[in-house]
Amino acid sequence: MEYQAVLFETHTTGKKRVTQGKESEHSLISRASRNISQSSIVIHAKCAASKAAIVSKKLLRSTGKAAWITGTTFLILAVPFIIEMERDQQLIKIELQNASLFGTAPIPK
Repeated sequence: MEYQAVLFETHTTGKKRVTQGKESEHSLISRASRNISQSSIVIHAKCAASKAAIVSKKLLRSTGKAAWITGTTFLILAVPFIIEMERDQQLIKIELQNASLFGTAPIPK
């Protein structure tokens, strides 16, 4: 069962045109869609979403920069320190092993 609608449209010339069927349904749907998309609530929601996207993009960009700075600082400063501490621990362990093998007292530091 197809819905038939009769719609009177007024054009810029002032003449009325009678349309029937699917054409009128499309114009009714498009007009309703236009009215909804141009409502103040939708416009404000789009504006808020746009602003949120901009803030999120800036936040991600600055967070990425901070993560890069933190990571490179850690690599430059902390990793050599950790390696040096590990070497000192290994050296102390080797000295203790040598002292126990040769029977000498460990060297105090």
